[in-house]
Amino acid sequence: MPLAPETITTRAARRLALARAGLLKPEWTGMPARASGGGKRARTAALKILDRFGYLQLDTVAVAGARSHALVLMSRLEGLDPALGEALLQPGEPVFEYWGHEACWLPLDLYPAFEFRRQEFRVHPWWGDLLGAHPEVADRLLERIAREGPLRSVDMDGAGGAGWWNLKTMKKVATALWSSGELAILERRNFQRSYDLVERVIPSSVRSRPLPEAEGLQALLLRALEGHGWATTGTLAATWRLRNRQAGIKNALAALREQGAILPCGLENPKGRPTAGWIRPADLDLAGRLERVRPRADRGVLLSPFDPVLWDRARTARLFGFDQALEIFKPASQRVFGYFCLPVLAGDALVARVDLKAERNAGRLRVLSLHHEGDDPRRAPDAAVKEAVRHAIARHAAALGLDVRTRP
Repeated sequence: MPLAPETITTRAARRLALARAGLLKPEWTGMPARASGGGKRARTAALKILDRFGYLQLDTVAVAGARSHALVLMSRLEGLDPALGEALLQPGEPVFEYWGHEACWLPLDLYPAFEFRRQEFRVHPWWGDLLGAHPEVADRLLERIAREGPLRSVDMDGAGGAGWWNLKTMKKVATALWSSGELAILERRNFQRSYDLVERVIPSSVRSRPLPEAEGLQALLLRALEGHGWATTGTLAATWRLRNRQAGIKNALAALREQGAILPCGLENPKGRPTAGWIRPADLDLAGRLERVRPRADRGVLLSPFDPVLWDRARTARLFGFDQALEIFKPASQRVFGYFCLPVLAGDALVARVDLKAERNAGRLRVLSLHHEGDDPRRAPDAAVKEAVRHAIARHAAALGLDVRTRP
């Protein structure tokens, strides 16, 4: 790509990222900042957050009192009932579950854009041609669901014995049928998927208009940019795990540029040429205005380690000067910050990290560790930073209905 005619500063790109992510004031984000409880208005607000990103990544870890998909919503919507984050996928809602960034809940309007992936995943990316190897398992599973209705994976051991009805094989086949678009996920209960025939979950008006791959890539890349504000080609591709599609991605971005939907835009680099990237025209104007405002730094909020603002580690380092570390898979003795460490955002800075454990039976949220950025044992943290951290933890505890306790 030639040197972009437009260039923005790191500060502008950082604030734009937060604005598009719904993490600044509503006048900058166009998003709600509160959603009390878990009723209809709260659900509408949560769906608006989902629609902005184009995805809500799912994860099983709930040690901090809520899983990542609920944490992402709670960080944007003060007062939200965490239980709503577990029940966003419901029959009749404009949401479906599929492979987006990872396993995600996605806006229904993106279903046609993933036709290329459903075709590609007829051969499962992990297990190979599982459907070709076990056609009788796939046929009997589809017949059972057609006859009996939705089926949870935990209920798949209810008939038959060994052989084709082997539970491990059945669960894999169900996942393969979902990945290829023959089954869909109706809902989750206690985080367990409930599978149903795709025609009973996805409206025919949506299923009947699959997009060619070129158009699907354009839709996905533009949606990713809407969520990020400014982004490199690599970040846009990684948003949807678009692998081995360099030519298609290049052509899609060129088409979007020709349509006037995006502009090439460099990010300032004091050590050399600007980092090449992309921006929407409206966001270029917004970035210029955001650079001149001064976000408050004393109202902190906790972010999931899988938050859309954080998962791209290189981008997080570039925009925030923050090394996003995920230590779940490290032995306890090798962890620096903690098992499931949540960064604290204050204003437009990531100022600390906390490792929390919700102990519901005891009614408390335990702070296992707290690390301020740039920790220096000779200096106390800035008062505004301390208040931001206190507020972030207190807000999270209030949403969970727990009392805050520090480790003795």
